[in-house]
Amino acid sequence: MNQTEDSQDFVTSVAKELPFLRRYARALTGNQTSGDNYAAATLEAMLENPDLVDRSKSAKVGLFGAFHAIWTSSGAPIDESEGGIAAKAQSHLSRLTQNTREALLLHSIEGFDYGEIGEIMGIEQDEAQELVSIAQRELAESVTGKVMIIEDEAIIAMDLESIVAEMGHKVTGVARTRTEAVELGKAERPDLIMADIQLADNSSGIDAVNDLLGDLGDMPVIFITAFPERLLTGEKPEPAFLIAKPYTEEQVRLAASQAMFFSSTETLLA
Repeated sequence: MNQTEDSQDFVTSVAKELPFLRRYARALTGNQTSGDNYAAATLEAMLENPDLVDRSKSAKVGLFGAFHAIWTSSGAPIDESEGGIAAKAQSHLSRLTQNTREALLLHSIEGFDYGEIGEIMGIEQDEAQELVSIAQRELAESVTGKVMIIEDEAIIAMDLESIVAEMGHKVTGVARTRTEAVELGKAERPDLIMADIQLADNSSGIDAVNDLLGDLGDMPVIFITAFPERLLTGEKPEPAFLIAKPYTEEQVRLAASQAMFFSSTETLLA
């Protein structure tokens, strides 16, 4: 295989990983626009400076490593022009130890091992592991609030309810359809929504969430789906928080804690 073919294969491999970089970037910023802007800036930097990506590593590690070079050089901020949830997150985020949130997201959501996290962040493997441990402790001590679950599979709904309750959150209820979700949300406004995509009556969890946001105002949403790439096309408004089925308890805990950081402090429980 010649150098041109190697380059084309690498570009193709990077393209396959882009939806997951966008998911990660959104989780860091809590906002689709900000996250996508960072992902786009990474691609632009890679085109201008091909040496930014270490091609001796896997395409995904190289891509995420390039992202972190951009992220850290900008000071890892949240865009001050953002309003709503992202703006309210600043005081929460300032309490976290530096780099811990990045390490935890890379480990728990994107599935990198500690060695790969070290390569991406430019740190030793032991330090990456310690950052993940610190983040887990700090997020466990974070704010709690009210969570509504939209899920038509009883076993999954019970599992999510158990995980969320163990974290100290109050579960306002479980809805199986779009209509039930709207009624439940109006009965008690949640601070966070966890929603499956396909519901019992063939209605859409996305439509249910849009109804709720229209009636109740801005709040963080975690979508749970077996096909996350279908929601990461960039063609329309998309979720900042996304869990793939089958999920792990750690992924649910992390996503819930992350989302709560981007929730209004006015309604969170003490």
